[in-house]
Amino acid sequence: MDMNPASAQSEAASSTRWLSGCAIALIILTALVAFGAYALENIEKGLDGYGQMEQEGPSGSVADPLGPGETARYEDGLKVTVSQPVAKANGSYVFLVTYDNGTDTEVFPGGRSLEGSVSGIGPAPLVVRAGRSLDDYVTDYDLTWLNRDTSAAELVPPLAEGEKRTIPVRIKPTRAGVPVTVEVAVPDASYRETAYFQLTVG
Repeated sequence: MDMNPASAQSEAASSTRWLSGCAIALIILTALVAFGAYALENIEKGLDGYGQMEQEGPSGSVADPLGPGETARYEDGLKVTVSQPVAKANGSYVFLVTYDNGTDTEVFPGGRSLEGSVSGIGPAPLVVRAGRSLDDYVTDYDLTWLNRDTSAAELVPPLAEGEKRTIPVRIKPTRAGVPVTVEVAVPDASYRETAYFQLTVG
């Protein structure tokens, strides 16, 4: 039986070094896997131009619109929220469209000119129309966008990185219970999905 203390200490030190080496290798491997997953996610986002929406609940697509108070969240950091409509004394309603630029560059919420920045039919960077999101055309009710020119003027200036802007929209429906679709299509150099919101006024 080997009772040499130096040999026992050498074996213990060797075992400790082996365990330390395994722990370091495991940490490095975990870090590499995490970095690889992060890089893969960024490559995937880069391929679609960062213009996809990503949120829980409704997708914000034409077939699955967001509701009042909900937010369309884009992969590049842009967020757009449409508030609940508020009734006014004259039969009109006001709701707010808020743009929150969390991207790393300025965006142009209404495009680069007043002409064509808003519409009651579409397509435009901001469309407010009567009907549900999947409706092509409705005949038994309508709405009037009362402050359309003002909304366009507030929408067009560039929105700097980190800034937020709220656009009030005032509408008047022809009768109570009119569904309203809000389409938000912020222009982008590559691609950005249109976000659909479904509201009801009256």
